[in-house]
Amino acid sequence: MTIVITGATGNVGRPLVAELAAAGAPVRAVTRTPKTARFPAGVEVVGSAAEALSGASAVFLNSRALGEALPVFVAECVRAGVTKLVALSAINADDDFSLQPSRFRGDRNKEVESLAMDSGLSWVSLRPSAFATNFAGMWSAQIRAGDVVTGPYAQASSAPIVESDISAVAARALLTDELVGQRVTLTGPQALTNSELTEVIGAVLGRALRYQEAPPDVVRQRFIGLGFPAEFADAYIKMLAETLDQPALVTSDVEKILGRPALSFAHWVAEHRAVFTEKMGA
Repeated sequence: MTIVITGATGNVGRPLVAELAAAGAPVRAVTRTPKTARFPAGVEVVGSAAEALSGASAVFLNSRALGEALPVFVAECVRAGVTKLVALSAINADDDFSLQPSRFRGDRNKEVESLAMDSGLSWVSLRPSAFATNFAGMWSAQIRAGDVVTGPYAQASSAPIVESDISAVAARALLTDELVGQRVTLTGPQALTNSELTEVIGAVLGRALRYQEAPPDVVRQRFIGLGFPAEFADAYIKMLAETLDQPALVTSDVEKILGRPALSFAHWVAEHRAVFTEKMGA
């Protein structure tokens, strides 16, 4: 039966659709741009989550993509006879909301997990750490412009995960029952400070990059200039401050599930060099 992917053009959804299609699974991709979105041959594309459920056996829940319709959509999954929900949550889903910057970009990590668990259906919750892509959004313009990345707390630690690792685990959760009833915490293979992450990018690019701490008000204005809400900036700064006393959590769940180590941040940078070297739109 069909597997429905919400947020199908996102950083996790797009590689997940490709992975499922390559495995021969019937896939229905939900996107706000069904006429222009491009997916592998055989993938059914629909423009709304509500029209995607007929004949579906499993659904990947992306709370940002579903927005305020999330609880109604989960109820519709139950009524439509879906048997499994795989929720995209986050490693910090249990933290105070003021420490969850992604909430201010539309993520509802705690809610999507709770709705899946309370649905009465088989469920899996994926709790990834910071996406590798996040550092492109925050730092790429600075790196294209010079050799210094400015931001808060040089010694703040994270263990970025490559999005294709999340999608690979999500595919396993959707195609098998191996992970049913689990909250799966997914991280990259190594905890790195902001200074170390900058050095990794520099090593891949062959440049001597360095990280320079900036006052919170400067960081806040930079985020706003990049189009992030001010509340996102405040939560991000506060979240990083909480990590100064200990390295970020690193788990082996990716390796246990996929039978190979999690991809490194350096691997991701090497595959996305252009993000840090080419002008936007070039």
